[in-house]
Amino acid sequence: MATYVLIHAAAVDSWCWHLLEAELRARGHDVVAVDLPSDDDSAGLAEYADIVVDAVGDRNDVVVVAHSFGGFTAPLVCERLSADLLVMLQAQIPLPGEAPGDWWGNTGYPEARSEADERNGLSPEAADDPMVLVLHDTPHEIATEFLTRQRDQSGTPFGPPWPLEAWPNVPTKVLLARDDRFFPLEFMRRVARDRLGIEPDVMPGDHCPMLGHTKEVADRLEEYRVEVR
Repeated sequence: MATYVLIHAAAVDSWCWHLLEAELRARGHDVVAVDLPSDDDSAGLAEYADIVVDAVGDRNDVVVVAHSFGGFTAPLVCERLSADLLVMLQAQIPLPGEAPGDWWGNTGYPEARSEADERNGLSPEAADDPMVLVLHDTPHEIATEFLTRQRDQSGTPFGPPWPLEAWPNVPTKVLLARDDRFFPLEFMRRVARDRLGIEPDVMPGDHCPMLGHTKEVADRLEEYRVEVR
């Protein structure tokens, strides 16, 4: 039995993992999916990592899974837990000393998004609609509830430099969603290659593949876990 530690994105809570959590538990695994204090101006990445590490406690056989902005917290957790595996699921990949708020410009995100929006024929209005940009491949009822659970996101974690001097010494996989319009595939593929030297795996899905393609995400995680054992 493994312990899957699921770290959510900015401005949301652990509800985004509820389908994947149920799937992993049905396969006999333990799951830790905490709510990070996204709306707390006193909490930065260090506090985010503290909450996750405290929730994991003395569990072992740990697989850490990060989604989107969770990519800034997950390596900090891996460093402290000696995790067996880190999976970056459509997650932002930081560099040592890079402030999360600078990630967008440093990676060339605005240009990549603009080019992708043009290729996809997205008008500015459509590109601002989360149902079109982020959740277009998520079942409508689930996507609607997801949006009702949006939270305020404090700017505190985005200012200070990312504190690690290097990527943690843990096997890392990058799993990308082919159809995400928010983090376009070729952009994310380039970031993974440039920053980690990793060739990502690709699966169907929008920005939240754990909601629209839950079983396939679980299958991929299990394949990765067995591979690194």
